[in-house]
Amino acid sequence: MPKLPVISGDKAVKTFSKVGWYPHRQVGSHLVMRKEGSKVTLSIPRHKELRPGLLRRLIRDSGLSVDEFVELLKK
Repeated sequence: MPKLPVISGDKAVKTFSKVGWYPHRQVGSHLVMRKEGSKVTLSIPRHKELRPGLLRRLIRDSGLSVDEFVELLKK
């Protein structure tokens, strides 16, 4: 499993958008994303850096693996 990179909340939003997640609403500094056909929402803080545990949880909740997410970052 590759090591998680340190990325911003905005970079995470762009990466999740590549696989069908879209911004639904924003509450304060947190952007809530949804995906058609999914009951799960992702609440992504728009900070300069996301902590590794939070990023790993967002990846897991989105249905992606860490490998898939890292590949999407490269595109």
